[in-house]
Amino acid sequence: MFYNFFISKGGCLLMYKLIACDLDETLIKPDRTIDSRDIEAIKKLKDLGVKFVLATGRGYNTVQGTLKELDLFDEANQYVISYNGGAITENKDNRLLHFEGISFEKAEELYKRGLKYDVVIHVYTRDAVYAYNLTEDEKRYVQNRQEMIEIFDQNLDFLKGQEIVKVLYTNTDFEYLQSIDRDLKDITYDMDVSYSSNRYIEFNHKGVNKGAGLKKLADLLHIDIQDTIAIGDNYNDLSMIKDAGLGVGVQNAAPGIKPDCDYITTATCEEGAVCEVIEKFVLKGE
Repeated sequence: MFYNFFISKGGCLLMYKLIACDLDETLIKPDRTIDSRDIEAIKKLKDLGVKFVLATGRGYNTVQGTLKELDLFDEANQYVISYNGGAITENKDNRLLHFEGISFEKAEELYKRGLKYDVVIHVYTRDAVYAYNLTEDEKRYVQNRQEMIEIFDQNLDFLKGQEIVKVLYTNTDFEYLQSIDRDLKDITYDMDVSYSSNRYIEFNHKGVNKGAGLKKLADLLHIDIQDTIAIGDNYNDLSMIKDAGLGVGVQNAAPGIKPDCDYITTATCEEGAVCEVIEKFVLKGE
């Protein structure tokens, strides 16, 4: 039974049944920890029958520690949206429910074009992340977030036959990433391109994004999309923020996504922003 009620932007009485939440800079603080207030609020959702779904650009194999903190590890009927919507898994045994990657040819094209830019290149398969031109800054950023295999190859021949989920480039100069985006239009016109963590430009298969992942999971669970909340901080969260019944940006969200949010938290990711959402829109209606 679901107890939480809220009047939606459409004026209808809603019962929120699922919260999809970004990880880095939304739930997880820059110091790689989760606010204790967020953890306690999330744990209360299980008793209400409300699902808390991690929605991340990272792979599902990298979020197991976070699931343990939230008492969601290896739980049946609990889920993760990963690779920006490229995969949906049930937490029990990481059972894959949906997968959609990019072709080897597209990955190879992005990789070779990336060699001429001042970027770190990440190539994601279902089970590993490979990084070319890996900098010390990038090593520090991904520490305790995900493991990467450093490579030095000028092509991706070693990945032939493997399922590739996505490719991304890293540079902390956002305007530089935007210039790359413009330069690549001849090969990315049929892809989903997004930005994240103020350092990544990500390339997924067309139609693969967090919003599509949220819709797919809601369909699988027979949940009306209007009965969902999405919480995020950056451009790769924007699709799910727009598609959810209630789209939430945390206080530290990128300014460019805030106009499309239904609600902006007063708290940042370091101050219990997720707890604020759960208390305001779920627990107060218990």
